[in-house]
Amino acid sequence: MRFPPSAVLSVVFVAAAYSGVDAFVVLPRRPVASSSSSSSSSSSPSSSSSSSSNADIIVVNDDGSSSPSRGKSVVVGVAGWVGRPRSSRRASIAVDGSDEEDLADIASAVDYVVDDDDDDDDADVDASNPHDDDEFADLAEPRPEEPEPYRLILEDVPPPSYDVNESEHPSPAGGIDPVHRLTVNLGKPGHPEPIIIETGRIGRQAGAAVTLARGDTVLYATACRDDDRRDNIDFLPLSVEHQERFSSAGMTSGAFNKRDGRPAEHEILVCRLIDRPLRPLIADGWRHETQLLSWILSYDGVRTCDPLAITASAAALWLSDVPLSKPVAAAMVGYIDGQLVLNPTVEQMKHSRLNLTIAGTKDAVLMIEGAADFLPESLMVEAVSFGHDAIKVQCLGLEELGKVAGKVKKYDSIDPFPDGLREAMEESYTSIIDSIYASGGPGSKADQSSATSALSSLVMEEMEAIYPDQRYAIKSELKALMCRRMYDLASTTHTRIDGRRLDEIRAIDADVGLFPRVHGSALFTRGQTQVVATATLGDSGMRQKIDRISGMEQKRFYLQYTFPPSCVGETGRVGAPGRREVGHGNLAERALIPALPSEDDFPYAIRVESLVTESNGSSSMASVCGGCLALMDAGVPIVSPVAGIAMGMLLKDKKDGGGVATDDNAVILSDILGTEDALGTMDFKVAGNREGITTFQLDIKCEGLTLETMKRALDQARVGRLHILDEMEKALTGPRSDLPPTVPKVVKMKIPEDSIGKVIGPGGRQIRALIEDFGLTNIDVEENGEVQVSGFDMEQIEKAREMIVALTASTGGGGRRGGRGGGSGGGEMQPRPEYVGPAPEEGKTYTGKITGIHQFGVFLEILPGAEDGSTPGLEGLCHVSDLHIERVRSCEGFVRGMNTETLEVIYLGKNKKGQHQLSRKAVLEARGVKPRGGSAGRDYGGRKMESRQSDGPSAAATPEIQMSKEEIDVIAEAIENAME
Repeated sequence: MRFPPSAVLSVVFVAAAYSGVDAFVVLPRRPVASSSSSSSSSSSPSSSSSSSSNADIIVVNDDGSSSPSRGKSVVVGVAGWVGRPRSSRRASIAVDGSDEEDLADIASAVDYVVDDDDDDDDADVDASNPHDDDEFADLAEPRPEEPEPYRLILEDVPPPSYDVNESEHPSPAGGIDPVHRLTVNLGKPGHPEPIIIETGRIGRQAGAAVTLARGDTVLYATACRDDDRRDNIDFLPLSVEHQERFSSAGMTSGAFNKRDGRPAEHEILVCRLIDRPLRPLIADGWRHETQLLSWILSYDGVRTCDPLAITASAAALWLSDVPLSKPVAAAMVGYIDGQLVLNPTVEQMKHSRLNLTIAGTKDAVLMIEGAADFLPESLMVEAVSFGHDAIKVQCLGLEELGKVAGKVKKYDSIDPFPDGLREAMEESYTSIIDSIYASGGPGSKADQSSATSALSSLVMEEMEAIYPDQRYAIKSELKALMCRRMYDLASTTHTRIDGRRLDEIRAIDADVGLFPRVHGSALFTRGQTQVVATATLGDSGMRQKIDRISGMEQKRFYLQYTFPPSCVGETGRVGAPGRREVGHGNLAERALIPALPSEDDFPYAIRVESLVTESNGSSSMASVCGGCLALMDAGVPIVSPVAGIAMGMLLKDKKDGGGVATDDNAVILSDILGTEDALGTMDFKVAGNREGITTFQLDIKCEGLTLETMKRALDQARVGRLHILDEMEKALTGPRSDLPPTVPKVVKMKIPEDSIGKVIGPGGRQIRALIEDFGLTNIDVEENGEVQVSGFDMEQIEKAREMIVALTASTGGGGRRGGRGGGSGGGEMQPRPEYVGPAPEEGKTYTGKITGIHQFGVFLEILPGAEDGSTPGLEGLCHVSDLHIERVRSCEGFVRGMNTETLEVIYLGKNKKGQHQLSRKAVLEARGVKPRGGSAGRDYGGRKMESRQSDGPSAAATPEIQMSKEEIDVIAEAIENAME
């Protein structure tokens, strides 16, 4: 009988309703050799009364007991071990009953359910020989019922509007300061809270400062500039910083000194989101050091703050005297239950197929950052238009706020453009630039770079003689001239500086399986851009843990991108990744996430590394292609291959059409070169499969992009993406059918939450023993009772799994983290057995066995229970203050450092609550042990730790070691940096 894995649960439920059999259970198949030891609940397999086809089938009866199958059984399919591709996974159904007609009915029901399923990938299974593959083991867990489909409910909201009002606030100088407030209603269903921007009350010494509130979320942003301009640079000196303060969510940093440290990866990404739409709108020639700072001061946990950070910083910059040409705002768009949603909540985003952040002016879009679940290009354009509607109303409100609270823009420090410079350079150097571009061809980067450098030197020498003290104006005009000539070449001849057509992709070469010990590897080359990508698989302990104000985030998949200076033939700093590397790695990571299998189907953590070895245009999109090939080479059963492409755009002049790119003045390029990226006005990266988009990113150097031009760029990108996918399939058509032998095998199981402590043990001793005894790589236990066991030996993994089952099978919980726990491990709460032995003697010393470790102290069993286990031993608590004569900062660390399972303690009697009190400190004092530094004790944090003296012999005092404050600060800083 034949059926796909997606029909297993349907088969079970249909079988249950179809016939009244004694019992049925979904079981994976195991090899015959292991059948005799597969069940501890059966005394012996009934080989004489059952056929070989059901010798290892365990039947769960109505009363909860289990036994080998003795009746006639129908065995359908085979269960594969976790980690196989979806197409090779199958399940088995064992049905036990005495009526052959019932069994025939169920078999018919199975056929009925399977015939309705669309998945026909699985091969026929011979039911008479269910033990034909020794690689399969009893490792599958029954899947939970499918959750109810999410239904989107959006609240009605007021129509879009904005309002500016003024109030008064006392000034520190004794007068009155005006406070201006902008209230914006976005007018989109599901976003009832208005956005409120206020200025004039906080941060009055900054160039401009605003607070932005939405619900209970509050951000603070400032914009400042230096008074003196920097005359020795030819770029805009703009820096952006953003911080998610843990205190905004009622938490504190986990660092050693409890202080928020250097920016985390997600904060760096927000900084880039702020910078990208604002930089092109600041006036050319602005050379004052400008800094934008923003903080999240209060976070309600309802919606993400990313678009608010962009709007807040843009508002502060608009109100300052920095010459920003137009106000900028941002919005986020999701796609949930077939509907576009503005600024969706965190809960709604869990069900969204789109995560799109847009920034722009009231006229056009400036920046897009998005991830999608294989959505079509037409929906992307619709989502951008939907989000831009909310941006328009915010920008109109900011215009009104700027009229009453904004400063006069400072243009007087920008040098005027020299008269006649443009005409002189066009007359002198147009022919030279055209000849450089005409010499282009595949592999022409080095020749064109040399010729361009020689031209730059010639221009500076000749033009500075005519226009002294205009060095940076000359450089700027040379770049503009080269851009115009590149545009004219493309628009008139429909060819580019390397000889390609406008939509032509460079030559592609791909190879996989380069490195023998790596789980998956690939070399992807497109023209003169090349990456080496590797994929590494591991258990859940390999997840990347990120501490955020929304809580601890654990990333199962992450891509790390490295761009060394050698990839462009240069030298430079090598170390921690820069902001550019963080941003490009995140873009490639989001491109691949939708293609990954679910964790239930493939329980591995996945790490992809992309090392750029050559670069001449869009190494991030090459990382997508190389990373996808590396995943397939590692045997990761991805949904479909994914490829990425970088699109560019050329404008004759940034000021044409008011600075907005349209179909009339823009030329779209596919697979841009580094030079086309530097001189062009758009960098539009798109990734996806043959059906839809997984991620895209847009950066504009002009004052915006119309939706019509964006749609044309997306359509042209799709053609290029399909070509790249065709080339990738020449190297590898799909994921490999088997995982490499160097990949650890992973098994998942579930235990009761109150039995977690039994698996971990006091101080983690039990879990470490399991790892060492069975030669495992790791055992990871989650708070919800999910356990992941990993190793290379499948037989040892199975033994470890059975040991964990045995550990958690007995009544009485083990706590959640190695503590004593309590309860019956499920079902109704049973009364806990009590100690019935002799009473302890107050003041007597006992050797107690450690049974649980907590922050507040250690539980010890000082008197044993019944030999048959019917009653427990007598337990007491040794409080943390009674563990040692000096202060103990961490019970777990203290006990682990002693490397013991027992402690000598004195019984102090019961406290007011009737709990038994123990003290190890009293034992030490009775033996004359004194604190270091003498009987006066040591000063910890300004508080003397007094020691109780006894009549026993006194030990010699140990000299106290003193450290200076500078030494302590150095050590604290080193620990904090290590923890970060």
